[in-house]
Amino acid sequence: MTELPARRLLLVHAHPDDESINNGATMARYAAEGAHVTLVTCTLGERGEVIPPHLRELTGAALGEHRRGELAAAMAELGVTDFRQLGGPGRYGDSGMMGLSDNDDPACFWQADVDAAAAALAEVILEVRPQVLVTYDDDGGYGHPDHIQAHRVAMRAADLARAAGWRIPKVYWNRVPRSVADEAFARLRDELPALPFTRVAAVSDVPGVVDDDRVTTAIDGTGAPAAAKAAAMRAHATQVEVAPGDRYFALSNELAQPLFATEYYELVRGETAGKRENDLFAGLDDTAGAA
Repeated sequence: MTELPARRLLLVHAHPDDESINNGATMARYAAEGAHVTLVTCTLGERGEVIPPHLRELTGAALGEHRRGELAAAMAELGVTDFRQLGGPGRYGDSGMMGLSDNDDPACFWQADVDAAAAALAEVILEVRPQVLVTYDDDGGYGHPDHIQAHRVAMRAADLARAAGWRIPKVYWNRVPRSVADEAFARLRDELPALPFTRVAAVSDVPGVVDDDRVTTAIDGTGAPAAAKAAAMRAHATQVEVAPGDRYFALSNELAQPLFATEYYELVRGETAGKRENDLFAGLDDTAGAA
């Protein structure tokens, strides 16, 4: 078996760009520190809305293949070399937004058999043996069917892997403390006239916002990791527009929102190493994980 670095982090996301928006600074920081960072993306985002006018002819499989290239470019910015599509490229299709007829497509991720998809992810877990898993909460952060399904598959895969011999010691969900979101949006509203956006999103539009006491962990990515995060988000050019200064961005809805240099998490499996952790691997040693 190939020897892996002592620290190993696995992230499970729904579409290309989700990883950079939610965890880009975290991924860049740990990759730079020598941790083995593995990203599994569950779909290629074939139903995403395209921002640049000159790329709007991209739809379906063509858009998915283009976004796969954007993902590779984003991972180069973050310094991550181990990134994969669940079950292989195109195995699971984008499900579209909740409540649309796209959700009924038998090839979409929302319709996937959770155990079968989780078994494919469990194979990755048994290969890279992560001590830390990061994914969404049971609402997928904001109710998107692919995010909800990614949560289900990730949590089920952790159980399957444990039964097969590898227990992931710490499992986290992506979070943003409400006080942090409120302060960031207040600054954004003040600075809006100087930005290339005309409207501001609502705090409720940010995935994973919760009361501060739910948040167990803050990863400070200021400096080089935050710069890498902004560059990775720019690489996802069909989906993300980052404002000059790397502090704000907008998606296809053209609603500005903060770009967080510090990223936040809630530990849902495992033991915290203190009142507020500043390291996802806090409290773990190199042997952690054997079931």
